[in-house]
Amino acid sequence: MERSAELLRSMEDGPTQESGEGLASIPAAAAEAGVEMWFSDSKIAADLDRIFFIRRGLIPDLMAIGRDMNERGWILKIEDGFRTREMQTQLGRKPAVFDMIVRSCRWEFGGGPPPLELIRRRSSCLVANFPNHGTHTMGAAVDISVFRRHDGSEVWRGKPYLEMSEYTPMDSPFISAEEQSNRVEITAMMERHGFLHYPGEFWHYNKGDALYHLMAKSGEVSGYGSVHWDAATGEVSPYDDVRSPLTPPGVMAALLDQALARLDSPDQEAQS
Repeated sequence: MERSAELLRSMEDGPTQESGEGLASIPAAAAEAGVEMWFSDSKIAADLDRIFFIRRGLIPDLMAIGRDMNERGWILKIEDGFRTREMQTQLGRKPAVFDMIVRSCRWEFGGGPPPLELIRRRSSCLVANFPNHGTHTMGAAVDISVFRRHDGSEVWRGKPYLEMSEYTPMDSPFISAEEQSNRVEITAMMERHGFLHYPGEFWHYNKGDALYHLMAKSGEVSGYGSVHWDAATGEVSPYDDVRSPLTPPGVMAALLDQALARLDSPDQEAQS
């Protein structure tokens, strides 16, 4: 996770010149292309529906991936796509998600109460607490799972989406050889069409943003920054401020206290 934190810090230095390219519907594109693709039916947080849209220029590559997976006997399931600023903020503060981050940090910290600074760094890595780290708010990323066409079983990667623990990094040493092999094969199919994997999460792939250009060593200026999206018109507009945290330190400290209280409650301990 520290490697991911350093990667995201380096991403901040990558030049971005927002292209203004709009978003397109992934389900509509899959239907038109005749690609069998599944989509999550869960809420991202509270009552916020997921938005299965991505930058228009990325649709052809995503359809090619879905088609390759169908030919392999698999189905690509899109767990998440574009996120609004509100969605990204609420996801980072969602109790179930925040508790996973705190539990993971506790494990990493040897079982004691984790310091706020560690929580802050992990939140930046796992839920993009800073907009200039958020490839979902850039419309450049998808979170995915993969299933077998013949029986609907998941191509198992060690844990299901959305896992935040020692199993989450792509190269986690805590998964089996078969699970690692599945991660490698899925990643190879994604990267064949340019969607690079984010090392900190085994389900996340992105293309065309500053993180992509950093990892690809392209030397090119990114055309995708964090944007607001008008669903009625399809237009996008860049954020005014991409460097301020979505969840400020004071709010995060309060969330940490609440999470520790939940995790230390008798009901939670009985479930452990």
